Amino acid sequence: MYVVESKGGAIACMLLALFFLGTWPAIITLLERRGRLPQHTYLDYTITNLLAAVVIALTFGQIGDSTVDRPNFFTQLSQDNWSSVLFAMAGGVVLSLGNLSTQYAWAFVGLSVVEVISSSMTVVIGTTMNYFLDDKINKAEILFPGVGCFLVAVCLASAVHSSNVADNKAKLSRFPIDNKSEKGTVLSSAPEAVISKDQEKGDGPVGKAKAGTATFLIELEKRRSIKVFGKSMFIGLTLTFFAGVCFSLFSPAFNLATNDQWRTLKDGVPKLAVYSAFFYFSVSCFVIALILNISFLYHPALGVPKSSFKAYLNDWNGRWWAFLAGFLCGFGNGLQFMGGQAAGYAAADAVQALPLVSTFWGVILFGEYRRSSRRTYILLFCMLFMFVAAVGVLMGSSGHRK
Repeated sequence: MYVVESKGGAIACMLLALFFLGTWPAIITLLERRGRLPQHTYLDYTITNLLAAVVIALTFGQIGDSTVDRPNFFTQLSQDNWSSVLFAMAGGVVLSLGNLSTQYAWAFVGLSVVEVISSSMTVVIGTTMNYFLDDKINKAEILFPGVGCFLVAVCLASAVHSSNVADNKAKLSRFPIDNKSEKGTVLSSAPEAVISKDQEKGDGPVGKAKAGTATFLIELEKRRSIKVFGKSMFIGLTLTFFAGVCFSLFSPAFNLATNDQWRTLKDGVPKLAVYSAFFYFSVSCFVIALILNISFLYHPALGVPKSSFKAYLNDWNGRWWAFLAGFLCGFGNGLQFMGGQAAGYAAADAVQALPLVSTFWGVILFGEYRRSSRRTYILLFCMLFMFVAAVGVLMGSSGHRK
């Protein structure tokens, strides 16, 4: 079994996890904005998410000789460690519920805002729990100022969202005038031809409308699978806060599974290795996602069109992107746990600065904040600067597990 033992290796794991975990939400959002049903996307995503855990377990979990203190993956499958397994599976359940909630929340509230709210709740609640579960191996004088940086960034993110909403309202209020003045800018009454283009070719997310214009916003609403115009933002915020609570619990649950702080294992039974725990974690995540999304095919939520399992199997439009998202999430979580086992799970929660990456993709892929006011741009810069500071401070708090 391969074990990350150096602080440098742990930080490398966290940085790579930060990129992976910040990128997969952008891919899922892109598919939804192109009209692919969220049930189809999530079913594809959850398959490769589980596959990533299997790959990690069969490679890193099997490297080297199996010892009493460091048993390999196959050795642990037959050991009496079910109390730790249940903690790992509980973590997978709450993560699956959180990810499923954010998939719908992204459409209502926006990628950047959902990520900063859910990440801040994870840092404030989950990081504090991990600090005490890890027997305070992280430097408190550095760790908690890092938590404070996240809170400041969240306040700035709320201001960014408020300013951007005001900008969009102003654009839409001027739309009849702008639409007449822009030659060649016409709202298509039948955008199906555009929607049916192969999504793997990298076509623009919304026809030929310029990002940030009222035409862009209206065409986006026509194409996307989750319709949001005229619906209360309270729906999205409720989903976001629910996801934040789920995300704040899955890392402490995984921590308990691998370190047995509550002494639930019998004497002589080795602690669950991070790779074994991640396998059980991902299995429960997969089962919950499978049950809920097959149910949503026939009984969809929030006005999403009804589908069927046969329609899902035949829907290859965007499937490879969904597979990629699952791999990124799976390997991202695995790297986070590998880094946390070495440097402390509180420090590994630095990957909750993933809104840095998500905001970058939101601006590049979706045209978020294009043609916005100067106030929005200033707030956006301040938010990103504070997130950078938060990542650095939390990583600087990392200790070394004995």
